Amino acid sequence: MTKVFIDGKAGTTGLRIYERLADRADIEVVTLSEELRKDVSARRDALNGADVAFLCLPDDAARQAVALVENESTVVIDASTAHRTEKGWAYGFPELGSEFAAAIKYSRRIAVPGCHASGFVALVRPLVAAGILPASAKLVCNSLTGYSGGGKSMIADYNSSEGALCAPRQYALGQTHKHLKEMVHVTGLSHAPVFCPVVADFYSGMEVTVGLFAEDLCNGATASDVKACLSETYNGKTVFFKDACDESGFLSAGAYTGKDGMEISVWGNNDRILLVARYDNLGKGASGAAVQCMNTALGLPPETGLVL
Repeated sequence: MTKVFIDGKAGTTGLRIYERLADRADIEVVTLSEELRKDVSARRDALNGADVAFLCLPDDAARQAVALVENESTVVIDASTAHRTEKGWAYGFPELGSEFAAAIKYSRRIAVPGCHASGFVALVRPLVAAGILPASAKLVCNSLTGYSGGGKSMIADYNSSEGALCAPRQYALGQTHKHLKEMVHVTGLSHAPVFCPVVADFYSGMEVTVGLFAEDLCNGATASDVKACLSETYNGKTVFFKDACDESGFLSAGAYTGKDGMEISVWGNNDRILLVARYDNLGKGASGAAVQCMNTALGLPPETGLVL
């Protein structure tokens, strides 16, 4: 039986991971009492005694936790921003290609992608890798998310606002969002996109959109080539391409609330192309992706224990 420790189990990501693992017969979740969950010595013992350790912590705390791990066999899966572009860390999105899946399977250090970055990377990287979209492309990315992505403090704000936060709110206005570095690094782009994240009054769900002009594609590529590339890349159970998946002309950001998969779709026309990824910011955008990484590292079917 695989021993798992969730460092930061009390947070939104940690709780969802625990929910996905609690009923699995192949997993023993190691827990610390309330008095010990912040005790460094107790955490060190739990981290080194685990086969798999999930880090659901702020960036600095995640770095400190990694420094506590002395057992070379422990697989560390970090859900923070701290290690997503660091050398020696596998990027936890196996659907991007066999090299990503292999790195996750054989690595002892895995970084879970950021929630916003997951959709952007899924939409853009295959096109750059295939030579359809130039690495020099200057893009605009819009991302609509539920408020659970802001953690306990934002959840409390929305739960107590009595309607004051009912309208969607754009943020990260200075174009310094912490996911931008990863969005550039993983896609291979030369420029960070103009990134427009918006949080709205629903608990969880995410819709990431990237627009393209056909005239900016490489070597005469067309909207049909874009669609073919993404549909061929994403044909699995966890990330999948769908045609005509709108709801009477609308695309709800809450379509995959509570689920761990991601839907990819292409819209627009021959001149202006719209790429869309829909998923749960706590699912494929966080906890579901983390559990999938664990499954891959353990040699299990990636979808084991996920809600798809």
